[in-house]
Amino acid sequence: MESMGAGAFMPLIMLVAMLGVSYFLLIRPQRKKDKEATEMRNSLQVGDVVVTIGGIVGIVTSIKDDMLVLETGSDRNKVRVKKWAIQNVDTTEESTNK
Repeated sequence: MESMGAGAFMPLIMLVAMLGVSYFLLIRPQRKKDKEATEMRNSLQVGDVVVTIGGIVGIVTSIKDDMLVLETGSDRNKVRVKKWAIQNVDTTEESTNK
């Protein structure tokens, strides 16, 4: 029986190394970004100025479960959106009134 040297395991070692590198460069940062976005959406409060994924800017007027009501524009139009559609929070109403 032939003895298998370290060269026989080299492709396996390279595969494991590539998987490890791809985890740390692709998967881990995306999970961290998703976690931060979820925390941001869960911490929304009435009066926050938000921007949706579609670019709509509005002030949160009510929050129920996974739905928000946004007040947009000077004519106070109201738009219902899902929480997952919120891209970022600009400011809160309290900080803009100071």
